Amino acid sequence: RLISLISAMVLLASFNPSAHAVSVPKTFKKLATSSTLAKPGIIVFDPATQTEIYSDAADEPRAPASVLKIISAAAAIYAFGPDKVFNTTINSTEDPDVYILQGERDPWLTTSASEAKRSNRALSTKLINEIINRRGDYAGLKIKFYGMFDADIKSLRTYYGNEIKFERIIKPPATPDQEPTEISRVTSPKLRKILNFTLLWSDNVLADRVARNAAAKLGYSRDDLSLNLAFEETLSSLGVNSTGLKVFDGSGLSRENRVSVRTVAELLLKIRNEPQFQAVYDGLPLSGKTGTLKKRFQESASTAKGLVKAKTGWINSSVTLAGYVEAGDSEYVFAVIANRLTPTETTRDRARKIIDRMLASIAKPIQIA
Repeated sequence: RLISLISAMVLLASFNPSAHAVSVPKTFKKLATSSTLAKPGIIVFDPATQTEIYSDAADEPRAPASVLKIISAAAAIYAFGPDKVFNTTINSTEDPDVYILQGERDPWLTTSASEAKRSNRALSTKLINEIINRRGDYAGLKIKFYGMFDADIKSLRTYYGNEIKFERIIKPPATPDQEPTEISRVTSPKLRKILNFTLLWSDNVLADRVARNAAAKLGYSRDDLSLNLAFEETLSSLGVNSTGLKVFDGSGLSRENRVSVRTVAELLLKIRNEPQFQAVYDGLPLSGKTGTLKKRFQESASTAKGLVKAKTGWINSSVTLAGYVEAGDSEYVFAVIANRLTPTETTRDRARKIIDRMLASIAKPIQIA
C-alpha cells in the first residue's frame, strides 16, 4: 500500500503544472533590481504551465507607453475580426455638382500615391480624381462627406486647395428612391496587415484610429471614456484582469495612461493561445532584426538576437517592453514597465540595455538534435 501511495503521489506530481515550474536566472533578478530601472513592474510567465516564475510590483498600474498598442490591437481584432477591410466610396447624387464621400474611417487612408503603392494603402484622391475626369474640371464641385477622419479630410483639402468645397454631413437615412449611386471605391488591406505595420513600427496614428474604431464597433463612442470601456470589455472577454486600467488614447502617448504588467502579460498569454489574435503576435518586432527592435540587442545582449518578439515603448520617464522570449523549447511571456526613470535619453537608453540583458539571460535558441 505504501508503494502504491508513493506511486500515486509521483503520478499526481507529474500532472501538476507547478511541479515543472522554472525560475529566472540570478542574473535576471540582479538586473531587475538595478537602480537604473528605479523599481519597475516586471512579470514573467511560463505559458506551458501558466505559471508565474518571476514578478515584482506586477499589479501596480503604470504608464505603459507604446506597449498599450498590444491592447489596442487586441481590441480591434475582438471588435472586427482579423480579416476586416475598410471601404471608402464616392457616390453621385441628383445634383451633378454634388457628390458624397462615404467612409468607414479607414485608418490607413492616404493622399500619397507613393505611400499607397509602397504599403498597399487606399488612395483617397483616386476617388475624387475619377469624378474630375468625368466632369472635365473642378468648377462648382462640392464633396459632402461622412465616416471620415478629420485628418484625412484636412489632407484632401490641402491636396486640392480651394478647387473643391468639402462639407461634413450626418449620414443620411437610407431611402431607396434617394440612395446615392456608387461611382468608385477604395479598400484597405485586411486589418491583420494594418496591425502588423502598426505594431512593427509603433505607428501612433494607426493605433489610436483602430482603437477608436473598435470602441465604435462595440457600441461605444469614440471618446477616451469609451476606449476604457472597449478595452475593459475586450480583456474581460478573454478572462484578463483589467484592474487599474486607465487610458486616454490608443497609442500609449498619454502620460496619464495606466496598466499593470500583469494585465499586459495575461493578455499576451491569451494572444498566443487564441488563433484569431495571431496577427498581434506576428506584428511584434524581432530582437536585433526588425521594426523598433532592429537596433536593439546588438552588443551586450547579442545572445538574444532573433529570440525576443516584443512591443517597445517609451515616453518621458517610462521605458517599456512586453512580449515573448524564446528559451530553448519554451517561450516565456514577459512584461516590463520602468516608469520612474529620470526623463533623459541617456537614462532611458541605459534602462533599455538593462532590460535587453535581462532577457538575454533567459534567451536560448532551440537545440536541434
